[in-house]
Amino acid sequence: MPCPLTESDELVFFVNGKKVTEKNVDPEVTLLAFLRKNLCLTGTKYACGRGGCGACTVMVSKHDPVSKKIRHFSVAACLVPICSLYGAAVTTVEGVGSIKTRLHPVQERIAKSHGTQCGFCTPGMVMSMYALLRNHPQPSEGQLMEALGGNLCRCTGYRPILQSGRTFCKEADGCQQQGTGQCCLDQRENNCPSLSSKNDICTELFAEEEFQPLDPTQELIFPPELLRMAENPEKRTLTFSGERVTWISPGTLQDLLELKVKHPEAPLVLGNTSLGPAMKSRGHFHPILLSPGRISELKMVTKTSDGLTIGAGCSLAQVKDILAESISELPEEKTRTYQALLKHLQSLAGQQIRNMASLGGHIISRHCYSDLNPVLAVGNAILNLLSEGGPRQIPLNDHFLAGVVSADLKPEEILESVFIPHSQKWEFVAAFRQAQCQQNALPDVNAGMRVLFTEGTDTIEDLGIIYGGVGVSTVSAHKSCRQLLGRHWNERMMDEACRLLLDEVSLPGSAPGGKVEFKRTLLVSFFFKFYLEVSQELKTQVKLFSVPVSLHSRRYPEIAPSSLSTLRDFPGTIPEGVQTYQRVDSHQPLQDPVGRPIMHLSGLKHATGEAIFCDDIPRVDKELFMALVTSTRAHAKIISIDPSEALQLPGVVDVVTAEDIPGTNGTDDDKLLAIDEVLCVGQIICAVVADTDVQAKRATEKIKITYEDLEPVIFTIEDAIKHGSFLCPEKKLEQGNIEEAFEMVDQIVEGEVHVGGQEHFYMETQRVLVIPKTEDKELEIYVSTQDPAHVQKTVSSTLNIPINRITCHVKRVGGGFGGKVGRPAVFGALAAVGAIKTGRPICLVLDREDDMLITGGRHPLFGKYKVGFMNSGRIKALDIKCYINGGCVLDDSELVIEFLILKLENAYKIRNLRFRGRACMTNLPSNTAFRGFGFPQGTLVTESCITAVAAKCGLPPEKIREKNMYKTVDKTIYKQAFNPEPLIRCWNECLDKSSFHSRRMQVEEFNKKNYWKKKGIAIVPMKFSVGFGATSYHQAAALVHIYTDGSVLVTHGGNELGQGIHTKMLQVASRELKLPMSYMHICETSTATVPNTIATAASIGADVNGRAVQNACQILLKRLEPIIKKNPEGRWEDWIQAAFEQRISLSATGYFRGYKAFMDWEKGEGDPFPYYVYGAACSEVEVDCLTGAHKKIRTDIVMDACCSLNPAIDIGQIEGSFIQGMGLYTTEELHYSPEGVLYSRSPDEYKIPTITDVPEQFNVSLLPSSQTPLTIYSSKGLGESGMFLGSSVFFAIGDAVAAARRQRDITADFTVKSPATPERVRMACTDWFTEMIPRDDPKTFKPWSIPIA
Repeated sequence: MPCPLTESDELVFFVNGKKVTEKNVDPEVTLLAFLRKNLCLTGTKYACGRGGCGACTVMVSKHDPVSKKIRHFSVAACLVPICSLYGAAVTTVEGVGSIKTRLHPVQERIAKSHGTQCGFCTPGMVMSMYALLRNHPQPSEGQLMEALGGNLCRCTGYRPILQSGRTFCKEADGCQQQGTGQCCLDQRENNCPSLSSKNDICTELFAEEEFQPLDPTQELIFPPELLRMAENPEKRTLTFSGERVTWISPGTLQDLLELKVKHPEAPLVLGNTSLGPAMKSRGHFHPILLSPGRISELKMVTKTSDGLTIGAGCSLAQVKDILAESISELPEEKTRTYQALLKHLQSLAGQQIRNMASLGGHIISRHCYSDLNPVLAVGNAILNLLSEGGPRQIPLNDHFLAGVVSADLKPEEILESVFIPHSQKWEFVAAFRQAQCQQNALPDVNAGMRVLFTEGTDTIEDLGIIYGGVGVSTVSAHKSCRQLLGRHWNERMMDEACRLLLDEVSLPGSAPGGKVEFKRTLLVSFFFKFYLEVSQELKTQVKLFSVPVSLHSRRYPEIAPSSLSTLRDFPGTIPEGVQTYQRVDSHQPLQDPVGRPIMHLSGLKHATGEAIFCDDIPRVDKELFMALVTSTRAHAKIISIDPSEALQLPGVVDVVTAEDIPGTNGTDDDKLLAIDEVLCVGQIICAVVADTDVQAKRATEKIKITYEDLEPVIFTIEDAIKHGSFLCPEKKLEQGNIEEAFEMVDQIVEGEVHVGGQEHFYMETQRVLVIPKTEDKELEIYVSTQDPAHVQKTVSSTLNIPINRITCHVKRVGGGFGGKVGRPAVFGALAAVGAIKTGRPICLVLDREDDMLITGGRHPLFGKYKVGFMNSGRIKALDIKCYINGGCVLDDSELVIEFLILKLENAYKIRNLRFRGRACMTNLPSNTAFRGFGFPQGTLVTESCITAVAAKCGLPPEKIREKNMYKTVDKTIYKQAFNPEPLIRCWNECLDKSSFHSRRMQVEEFNKKNYWKKKGIAIVPMKFSVGFGATSYHQAAALVHIYTDGSVLVTHGGNELGQGIHTKMLQVASRELKLPMSYMHICETSTATVPNTIATAASIGADVNGRAVQNACQILLKRLEPIIKKNPEGRWEDWIQAAFEQRISLSATGYFRGYKAFMDWEKGEGDPFPYYVYGAACSEVEVDCLTGAHKKIRTDIVMDACCSLNPAIDIGQIEGSFIQGMGLYTTEELHYSPEGVLYSRSPDEYKIPTITDVPEQFNVSLLPSSQTPLTIYSSKGLGESGMFLGSSVFFAIGDAVAAARRQRDITADFTVKSPATPERVRMACTDWFTEMIPRDDPKTFKPWSIPIA
């Protein structure tokens, strides 16, 4: 441990206008930790800890010493070292506005536009928009997209967030035909009239005219004290010494150079965007950190006649602005390098990271995936170095990027600035990158390419090609480039260049990151794009400049018109759309809120950061923190656990093992803490309890566990089938005579479908606070769960105490999606054991990495189908066998396979069916419930059959779907009767609203004209069954109190997960009691007020709890009837006072016994579901066949919601689940090592959809004039159904790929694999580039990752 160099200086900065002075600041503390723990400002959320999600966004304001202006910029507080804030002003969401004082327009608009559901990401969204508005009070739509590009949301689908932001934009035109009664996005096929009259249909979910205007003069000013400090800067070196790390901030350049001599190994830290994650996740440690943030010389920008010199201390966001300014000022020929850099800066990371990361840090880090270094290298950038010995220059070339000592900085040197020369007239520079998704994603491969021609010719004089992502460092193809000098720029050169590049840039089959064949293909695909770009530019040059006859006379490389589209990058346009729903009846009283788009009850609190989540509860006296120790082996015997070293660390109080559990340690198959054997990497073995979370996490690394590996080790479904490793018996449904039917058909097709798993990625990770009481072994548990009763029961059995001593509280949950049904009980029980053992409160908050490692997710699926059909497309027989990867214990896998089999038929009436399913046992963390519960995976198999049949019949898939859809009242495969009329209406309405048939023709026309870009369009129907398969799981209870002042307290058994259940319950109570919602309040869900609750899941939370609330209100109203009859003109308050005086109970328990539901698997029949939700979705995409990237052009969804309780909430649920489903089918990919270790454990590696993934046009319609007598007010539960509709994007991509394969005369079928990542799409679009790459024999190398489906 280093001794402090000197006594610590005083850290001075401001937070929300208040001065903060810290005398003993620890350099290892981040701004996020300081805000939450020291200042109790919990509006800023902890979600990933790596700057990848935006939940912790705050605004930092600093005086810029160069421009002499105040800079406001958004940052990720989880990466900002507290010591870097000397002289800065920080604004958090609490400083922007409050419901107690004054709301800021940003907060008001995001809430009233319904841009908040669970609300955990909302403060970060607010702060990103707020920082944008501080710089641009009327931003462009592009600036809005850019500002929100680094913020993730798992609930809303982004559309309403963007809609709220658009209200500030100068060009927020919206519909061009407003006032005409016809929306520009509602172009119907053949001008068909709607199925309902126009007057009944509404397209407004909020009233924009009610918003308060933005007044920039009312914002917090930059603190005058900080301004004075900035104008007379502190020149002396500041030192902040912590327990392990010393932070030194020199005041002058000379001081920095002296310190670098004294501490040559100490890294320079500016943005901490590279060092921070490395220190957090990879255990990098530096006892001394040098911070050059106060040195203005490192932020200077110099423009000369031959180029641009940018200070190494400039942030990437500043570099972006500097380059944009130079591009606008200079002739185009001089700015080609700048344009290439700017192109990459627009998609590099999120806005918060670009605001923090420095140019120098980006270059010096030399990440193999760096987007800027390849372009700077080919652009012949020069690094200006400084040391006490004087200045020195080195080229930023391949030797520097490879870390060759002779081409690198010396230990005592620093990077002062970077010189980027202008490009020349006959010089062309381009940048390419391909990542899992368009925004905020590390590239799989990137490249910088530059060519210089002999003036007036197409002869290559100089050539530079550098790739990132294809090795441990950035790779230069200098040998290939040398061999191409003197060659003419034509197709022969291009062909040879591709061969040379593949020979020189070799990538082993076991390369880290995998995707080896895809990366090899991108090497040549990128060069081909460069070839086309330059050829096009050369043609322009020839026209612009008088050139020698020699160039005209030579055969110039002609670009076919069908290739031109590949030169156009996909635009990042802001999504727009129309949301339509049925108006409430004109006779409905104004105060009756049912059917109206009421804002989420907590919306404003979400936007101000005042909504309290589990981890926001103020710290309890003597509270301890728990961290978990997990297995590093997939299948092993535990030989010993040695906690001795951990127990000696400062702050460590105890270690909790299985021996400390007083009651039952889980079940025989599923232990809370492993005892003798571990079954997967990530299984919990023990837990450390310490004074702080940091101490607890450090101690987990010191616990020594000795293992002895066991056999077999099974990870994949294929291996599980080979070993006969299953979790439960086979589930089977059959109807008709399948074998006989296969004999009678015209054609038979067999195929396979692989669907990858999915991480829940709820924004709020698993967390629990357990407080032991002093009496009677009572426990108070505050937990983020969908099922508090299950937590209560598990804690009871674990501690061996009665359930009545344990109270679970759920205020709100920051997203669940099924991942907080079973798992929170494990964490609650472990924390409870720690609380009983220590006698002190225990807080357990999982890091994102641990959460993703431990908790499991959606089951990966392998499906095999055999389908028999007539040449007309009529399917006569379908046989499907599905295997799901259940992980190491049963969990919900048996239920998932049952639901999957029950739902496999989707919308189709096929007379001869056989569905079989098995849940495989593997040595992976147990997979669990996830929104849709098997339906999104299983039904993809069914729909893939449809697509395969269409291909064989030469018919479009929508014709096959229509031909085989249920048409009349009928029975399902399990003999449950239903009426498909709403399904048919949804299908027809979707065809109509999306103008499907005319757009299908436009897509075909586009595909004829374009070889390298293809469009695809698809429409899918859906019959989604709602509810659990058992009556007892549909019961619900509520407790309603009326107080003597007339106010009403409603409590029910549902949990607020962001789906607006509390809002809907108050709407129900308001209607039943005939009272405005303002009289009513819901405090929390608690097992003390409503016992024995069922999990809030299966889309029926509002259904069943609504009936219970209705029942309670009706009981109360019945009691009040005599009083109201006596005084019909009286006020509510008078009636309640009279009731109290007459000793009438003003409290009632409401109860709903549940929908009947049962399934007899022996007979293969039953009524397992109360009702169905029907829907249809049409999506159109455009695919880049050279890279595999795609752009979502348009999506239209029609959903049968019957009579929506709250159209705003229901449309939000549809949009959010659609985008989540779209993620499942396109970008969300889990990677496991051959040893069973999950690689994708953060937003860096696991890509959920971002704002740029939303379709450009995104329209949602609730089917009008639809009724169901079964449910409350004829509403339907819509929480899960939209998930599968995301597959319309998957099938649209498949449609585009099929078009490419047809044009290339590829007739072979290809195995359907989800997600349709750029890798899979690119490799399916087979062409001469995919054919020319070298391929490895799989037996000759160990792959980086293994496919578990």
